[in-house]
Amino acid sequence: MAAIATVPNYTPSVWVRLCHAIPRLDLTLQTRDSVFTPGSWEYQQTLLVLSSFSAIALVLSLLVVLSFLIHYCCCHRGEGGRDAEEEEEDDDASGGHGYGSKQGRGICCVTWVSVAAVTLCCVAIGIGFYGNSEANDGMYQLTSSLLTANYTLASIDLLVSDTVAGLQQSISGPLTSMEEVFGGHKPALVPTRSCRRLSERVVSLLSNLTLGRGLIPITGDIYRANGSESIVGALTPAPPSVTPTLSPSSNSVPVPFSPGWAANTLMVNEDYRWLSYVLLLLLDLVVCFFILLGLAKQARWLLILMTVLTWLALFLSWGSLGLETATVVALSDFCFDTNTFVMNSTHFNSRTSSEVLDYYLTCKRRMNSPFQQLLTQSQRALSSIHSHLSSLERDALPRFPKAEKSLREAQQILNSTEGNFHQLVALLNCRGLNKDYVDSLKGLCYDGMEGLLYLSLYSFLSALAFTAILCSLPGAWRSFHRDSDEYEDSDSESEDPFTSHQARRQTATGSQRGALTPFYSYQGAAWTPPFSSAPPLPTPNVSSNGNPGYENMLLSDRQSPPPSYSPSMLTGYGGSQSHSNPAHSRNLYSH
Repeated sequence: MAAIATVPNYTPSVWVRLCHAIPRLDLTLQTRDSVFTPGSWEYQQTLLVLSSFSAIALVLSLLVVLSFLIHYCCCHRGEGGRDAEEEEEDDDASGGHGYGSKQGRGICCVTWVSVAAVTLCCVAIGIGFYGNSEANDGMYQLTSSLLTANYTLASIDLLVSDTVAGLQQSISGPLTSMEEVFGGHKPALVPTRSCRRLSERVVSLLSNLTLGRGLIPITGDIYRANGSESIVGALTPAPPSVTPTLSPSSNSVPVPFSPGWAANTLMVNEDYRWLSYVLLLLLDLVVCFFILLGLAKQARWLLILMTVLTWLALFLSWGSLGLETATVVALSDFCFDTNTFVMNSTHFNSRTSSEVLDYYLTCKRRMNSPFQQLLTQSQRALSSIHSHLSSLERDALPRFPKAEKSLREAQQILNSTEGNFHQLVALLNCRGLNKDYVDSLKGLCYDGMEGLLYLSLYSFLSALAFTAILCSLPGAWRSFHRDSDEYEDSDSESEDPFTSHQARRQTATGSQRGALTPFYSYQGAAWTPPFSSAPPLPTPNVSSNGNPGYENMLLSDRQSPPPSYSPSMLTGYGGSQSHSNPAHSRNLYSH
């Protein structure tokens, strides 16, 4: 039982304390306190100063990117012709792979920098999805607690309205009829009038119960402000999943706080916030994916398009970081001392006393309810009414049988009133509403705060990644542009399609220096062509003896490249053939 009676408490988290301890400066660089006063211009200045750091970081990112663009556009303009011969020599030394040259190493470095930046961006996107989910969970818990509190307040107002309406009905109906029936019989008339006075007393006491007054809207801008409005059945407690919709008021007077209105507003705003972050995360994911695709396919047009989107994502990342910084700091100030803000806010205590607010916000065990005296007096009055009706049933009913119907109706109304009253006493206890209050704070200040911090980390990492991407992509453009020119200059009809691009470039460079004699066209006396074990090609010619024969053809006339042999094969086969039949070899390769 002790564990059940324990009321959960709220303690600010470590992140709330750290963010609340951040120094605050206004636009004049004067120190300000960290008290959460959103309506104060001085407090708003501190949030603007904190948000301006992301703008400064954006300017620094732009300067870094512009410096790299100037480096690529101006400093490397005349290096193509000067480094051509050095690149060819390095390619020959590297075996034709193209990565041994200075430019090849630079291209490889630029590509890996882009890949690393895209990887960092993907990590940031994962953090962003997690933070967005945590923030959404916190807001869902907050709105759920507010709707539950709104349901409790609506139930309290409904019970009060039903109790007051039932007692007023008993006064105007059964009790009045009983007075007419009893007439001048004083022993029966005195208890009847006592029941009337006690019923009026209970109606007056319950009408002063102002907890639900001004909190639950009826229609439009009309709020229940006092107990004089006897509305039976006009207000029914909505379930926690249903939120009342309020029309905006044109009056400048502050509208009393309504948990249902707050939950409705927060849910709408949270839906837009969640969707906006999902779209931003998907944009970053698409940019990263197509950047990798462009690097893999060496598609220059695709990288140009992704560069434009990267600029947009860079601005959005730094802008979202500024908004998240201001939101995190303001939320930490609110979560650090929530009771003080609620007690001092005019929207909350405009129609609710500070004593009532303190009772429900703190809910201490030894704290007496501010409605204790009111409920005690109402309970005693209802008990006295019940005693008077019992005495009338016992003494006056045998003598006045016509009053039986009115007496039964009065007893039925009294029983219903007592049942509503017991439910009202249970709902007015601080534990239910305080639990909703603490749950809403935990959702907002624990999960919501953590989600905003993760979103801030996502924005910072993604901004750094996009800055690195914008700095590295121009180097990839230069290499892709040069490679595409070489591909366009090559003749696809006269070249072997299986020849590598690097060999094609070396062949084109060699043709500029001067045509070299093919390897197999040299006919020196000391050189012997390799022996070929392949059979001679069949021809449609007929030999001299009338039988189909074969004609020896030169390898150069077969429209195919000569076979490749290793040095050992050349030595073995060439030596044996040079001694056996050198004349046949010379006749075979020379025409």
